[in-house]
Amino acid sequence: MKYRVHRLDVRMTRDQVRLEQFLNNLDGEVIAIIPNITVQVPTYWIHKVDFLLIVEKVS
Repeated sequence: MKYRVHRLDVRMTRDQVRLEQFLNNLDGEVIAIIPNITVQVPTYWIHKVDFLLIVEKVS
């Protein structure tokens, strides 16, 4: 089995349609979606998702 890892830069507040289109256009099976979360310390510990890693299993 082979796996492919995609990186998708997103803003969680406005890229829902973009993520949906990306997932629907994949040929293989989605194994995992891993968010990269950062914390902005001086501004009251706000968490932000910078990008997603999407692991796809291809045949």
